[in-house]
Amino acid sequence: MSGVELTNVIKKYGETQVIHGVDLKIEDGEFCVFVGPSGCGKSTLLRMVAGLEETTSGQIDIGARDVTHADPSERGVAMVFQTYALYPHMTVEENMGFGLKMNGVPKDEINKKVAEASSILQLDQYLKRKPKALSGGQRQRVAIGRAIVRGPEVFLFDEPLSNLDAELRVDMRVEIARLHGEIGATMIYVTHDQVEAMTLADKIVVLRSGHIEQVGAPMDLFRDPDNKFVAGFIGSPSMNFLNGVVEGGKVRVPALDDEVITTSVTLPPEGSDVIVGMRPPHLTIEAADSTIKVDLAEQLGGVSYEYLTAKTGERIVVESKEEDVLPKGSSVKVNYQLEKVMFFDSKTEKRLR
Repeated sequence: MSGVELTNVIKKYGETQVIHGVDLKIEDGEFCVFVGPSGCGKSTLLRMVAGLEETTSGQIDIGARDVTHADPSERGVAMVFQTYALYPHMTVEENMGFGLKMNGVPKDEINKKVAEASSILQLDQYLKRKPKALSGGQRQRVAIGRAIVRGPEVFLFDEPLSNLDAELRVDMRVEIARLHGEIGATMIYVTHDQVEAMTLADKIVVLRSGHIEQVGAPMDLFRDPDNKFVAGFIGSPSMNFLNGVVEGGKVRVPALDDEVITTSVTLPPEGSDVIVGMRPPHLTIEAADSTIKVDLAEQLGGVSYEYLTAKTGERIVVESKEEDVLPKGSSVKVNYQLEKVMFFDSKTEKRLR
């Protein structure tokens, strides 16, 4: 198996640049997730690693080899796409072994590799079936099996779960995590779903507009984001962002009934605007005479979400493990864990530390 290293990688379509000088090192055996909103460049970057998109400039190394301009078949990678791309007239075992057959691999070796992959993916009982007789999750497992039998150095996944329903997505997340643990291969996984990123990744790469915003372990990004974008993208529900004003070396938050927050971070000059970040799990509410009102309460069993509106019109989401919630229209006071509050520059959106 091999790691992957990108050095000042750039991608242009004509005069339009979509990937801007990306530098990234993915260690051997690491599960790395590219995450970001639609159009951020994550799939383009993955396809550049695969060789399906030409690299305008920069260098891509897999293991000790420079593969920047190598053909896809020479890179030692296998890609699993959003669509299953199975041959409908072939059985599961024929689909899984087709690539090896086309490369002239002996039949006995093909059968052995298919059997091994089938066992890993629990597909033994479906080997004689054709794709139309399989569920969406089973078809995706076949697509992954087709990649496994090639014995690649690096597995590439391009939003492989986006066509599945919610329950199957959870099941397949577990399957992919188990697969990585079992075969220990380097894997690069693209998704716009930060829950998938948080649950699967050893390393998350947060992308925006073709730039890397931050790289780190899932909980490191959750606890210590570098800027407002990362703070808002990582974590579900998203972080609450409220306007604040620097007064007397502290931060006044109009949305919280002009609550004044004392902080040790380095604040901008007196009178400056700042952005105050508070995660929903770090907040609690209590009935009180306040300008903050409950708009909606969602009770999901093990967790509840209360959606509040402040006098400023700003929205606040509070996550609670309590089964009882305050009814719509209630006036509430919002309590926060001071050590969990984050502050961001209102112009650059960088974290104030």
